[in-house]
Amino acid sequence: MTDWSYTVKMWAIRKRPYRKPYQLRWQVGIRPHSESFLTLGLAESRRAQLITAARAGEPFDVDSGLPRSLIQREKDIPWYQHARNYIEMKWDHSPASTRKTLAEAMATVTMALVKDTKGMAEPRIARRVLYSWAFNVHQWDKEQPDEVKAVLAWFERKSVPVSALSERMLARKALNACTKRLDGRTSAGSVITRKRAIFHQALGYAVDAELLAENPLHSLQWSAPEKVGEELDRACVPGPELAERLLAGVRSQGARGRHLEAFFACILYAAARPGETVGLRAADFHLPQRGWGTVWLRESRPRAGRSWTDSGEAHDRKGLKHRPRSAVRQVPIPPQLVSLLRWHVTAHGVAADGRLFRTARGGMVQESGYGEVWAEARAKVLSPQDQASKLAKRPYDLRHTAVSTWLSAGVEPQIVAERAGHSLAVLFRVYAKFLKDGEEAANAKISARLDRK
Repeated sequence: MTDWSYTVKMWAIRKRPYRKPYQLRWQVGIRPHSESFLTLGLAESRRAQLITAARAGEPFDVDSGLPRSLIQREKDIPWYQHARNYIEMKWDHSPASTRKTLAEAMATVTMALVKDTKGMAEPRIARRVLYSWAFNVHQWDKEQPDEVKAVLAWFERKSVPVSALSERMLARKALNACTKRLDGRTSAGSVITRKRAIFHQALGYAVDAELLAENPLHSLQWSAPEKVGEELDRACVPGPELAERLLAGVRSQGARGRHLEAFFACILYAAARPGETVGLRAADFHLPQRGWGTVWLRESRPRAGRSWTDSGEAHDRKGLKHRPRSAVRQVPIPPQLVSLLRWHVTAHGVAADGRLFRTARGGMVQESGYGEVWAEARAKVLSPQDQASKLAKRPYDLRHTAVSTWLSAGVEPQIVAERAGHSLAVLFRVYAKFLKDGEEAANAKISARLDRK
């Protein structure tokens, strides 16, 4: 750890009969330091640097005798290299989907932190190369095509030094880049927030590496043009009756639809996220002949792409969202889902590893595949006006149907949060409008109590 001191003593330059005759001497704390120079001008210039730093109140490193600003200048590296160092630091402990998010944010910021844009590749190409090659650790040891080498070499030359980000206007330029898509339109609030957070972390890593004295975002007056709305939009959420009609629309699509009906039903009746549903196995269920059953949700299998996972598989394997890797979520499931799953196992069997849902070749079901089936179900069930709306736009909206149905049925929020895999705080924030539906019932209960004689 660097030992800093604000106690600095400076002596006059003295001349000696050596090859470098002009010697500058100073003391930091109780430790003496000296440097020799060929000319008096060089010695005076160095002395002026040290005096200026001391008068500005900079701490001096006891070991090297240099002020913080000069040490940072000697350690300074281009932002492009620092961004790669940051990605490498985060890589091993990040799931594949997070790696993609980190790469996306670093690509956006790195394109803004350049000295000039002369000779820069077309923005879409530059962004793709940075995302796919510069910030994907799995690609670093692979042979790069010539056009990729040219783009990366340009960023190595043109990237600003990390120390330049002590200028707040440059940090603001990077933040502004986080708000724009390549087509110039404003990004979604959640995307802006995510990229800003990653940029903030990367700057914090620069502070840890002693490349910056402080994180410039802490003193920067900046706000995103698009705010993140955490509260769920009710216009997206189909009621339970409409959700069941959509499942019937899935079932009506032949063998493919019949195979995926239970997949969507797990989202609707168990509030399972699609990524949690993809890898469900027969062993994860208790399916009695009558009554309620149980599902144990143990992991999520989101599709991230082979180049981002350590296994080389397209689907990553990670724990439940915002939970320790070993966490298991136990969710009681109603008889409707129990009977549908029993039928599914009888009709379709299971994969060699016990998975319930799979492609025709036995692989993991993919978002593109079940997304097509869901779109067709919407077309069959919804009116043209509703099809053009946000209503049930994504299979994920069935999960919102599940949670809102539980809340409107009067289930205690704590139990709903536990089954949905939320904290109570998130449940109240996201489903605030659905919780308000219980106000009339609550008022009726209070009136009944107050009216007792």
